[in-house]
Amino acid sequence: MVRAAVMTAPNAPIEVREFPLPALEEGAILLRTVYSEVCGTDVHLHQGHLGGVPYPVIPGHVNVGEIVDIQGTPVDLDGRPLRTGQVVTFLDVHETCGHCWFCTVAKASTRCPHRKVYGITYPASEGLLGGWAEMIYLKPGVKVLPLPEEVPPERFIGAGCGLPTSVHAIERADIMLGDTVVVQGSGPVGLTCAILAQLSGATDVIVIGGPARRLAEAERIGAALTLDIATTSEEERRERILERTGGRGADVTIEASGNPAAVREGFGITRDAGRYVIVGQYTDVGDIRLNPHLDINRKHLEIRGSWGSDFSHFWRGLRVVAKHGDRFQWERFISRRYSLEEANAALDDVAHYRTVKALIDPHA
Repeated sequence: MVRAAVMTAPNAPIEVREFPLPALEEGAILLRTVYSEVCGTDVHLHQGHLGGVPYPVIPGHVNVGEIVDIQGTPVDLDGRPLRTGQVVTFLDVHETCGHCWFCTVAKASTRCPHRKVYGITYPASEGLLGGWAEMIYLKPGVKVLPLPEEVPPERFIGAGCGLPTSVHAIERADIMLGDTVVVQGSGPVGLTCAILAQLSGATDVIVIGGPARRLAEAERIGAALTLDIATTSEEERRERILERTGGRGADVTIEASGNPAAVREGFGITRDAGRYVIVGQYTDVGDIRLNPHLDINRKHLEIRGSWGSDFSHFWRGLRVVAKHGDRFQWERFISRRYSLEEANAALDDVAHYRTVKALIDPHA
């Protein structure tokens, strides 16, 4: 039997349950979980802010594991056979069809109506399809990436879900050399956006967020200015940003906070004819008021949404961590490791910003 932490319903306590060890179908892989992250999405999942979730579910959508069993000859992206003993990660998004209008014409597979996600849209009744478990069952066709030798499991999972999410957001941002970029939010997505903005050519990166522990990480990874939402007002933050930009505002603003109020603030700190990428509103946590004339039209503001990620973002993100891991040390984002029995505490700590990055270690 295999132990797993199960989210039975919104706002209900996480329960540790046992599941039978699965028999592998052709092309399937069984992983021994090394680490699974506790993402802000898991908090929203627990609060019932994401529609279409088939509770009960085993959470954990970004994971690292060791291959312990294989059926058939599944291969990696380059066609090399996967083997037992390899430490790998995998794209949590699965079963995008490749045939619908969104997949083939819009080239936006995150909008595929057949899309499923490990740890979110697979019910626990279908088996070990989430990372908060001692083992993870990888269905045939799941896209697997072996970790390079220079990327230890802690480094990759320290970046976690924030890595492909941020790669997608930066792709949408079209940052140019010399840009000033403001990142709203200092969680894992915001911090990685701050890293990738620098690598994309931004010469002045400002991070708005909190608490102090997260802002200290923003400074460590190269943010030129941090603004704590607990000690500054919205007007003060706007004045500081205008002062640094000759009165214009940021060339690019990236909302990575998950707080709808940040979106309203973002309109005022982005320059006329600038770009505003909204990536933090993955779930529905409320509305805002806006003035279309003042906030968008007169400013000639370009607003781009960024929801989820695909395999290209996952692949590119892993290459960035392999190349720049010693410089940015994503593993230092990890605040604490939790056992399966401590999953409720992990969710509470993430919800109340007591951690930068929280991990589930199912074998702790």
